[in-house]
Amino acid sequence: MMRVDTHTAASVRRGSGLVVLLLALLFGGAVRAEQNMQVTPLARDGRVLVTFRLSDAFNEDIRTAIHSGLTITFVYDVELRRGTSMWVDRTIAQATVMATVRFDNLTRRYYVTRSEDGRLERSDTIDREDLARAWLTSFDKLPLFSSDILERNAEYNLRIRAHTMPRNASFVWPWERGIAGLAKFTFLQ
Repeated sequence: MMRVDTHTAASVRRGSGLVVLLLALLFGGAVRAEQNMQVTPLARDGRVLVTFRLSDAFNEDIRTAIHSGLTITFVYDVELRRGTSMWVDRTIAQATVMATVRFDNLTRRYYVTRSEDGRLERSDTIDREDLARAWLTSFDKLPLFSSDILERNAEYNLRIRAHTMPRNASFVWPWERGIAGLAKFTFLQ
């Protein structure tokens, strides 16, 4: 008959419970990060229109950095991919969307810009923080890609990865490694 020390068994259970908790936190955080971006593609009028929203990104750390006068840029790398029978999708087209905000402490205004693939698309001056937040995190029907490159009745993936700049700030960004959003669609014509 084998004798088990109850103290040792309890320590093993606590240790394995701690490992399970750590794994849940690690992988649970990754899953939550994946769910923070909603992506909606729409193929219409010869273009692939991209709508996306990043939620829970404008936290107190980012708000403090903006109000300190630091220029903050949200960078969105957008990839249009064709699903393949192999495990790796083929990238067909790429675009980069950047939204930048700088807060002026004297005038209490937000100076914002948006660019697509290095081209300045819009700039504005905003008086309200909620509008500046939406400027950084909400995009509607951006005509990023031509649908001429798409095959009829084929399935495509639209993947967006987001990160902030500057990356070498003295504080820790809430999603330093980036956040990704994914949407699948079939091009019908």
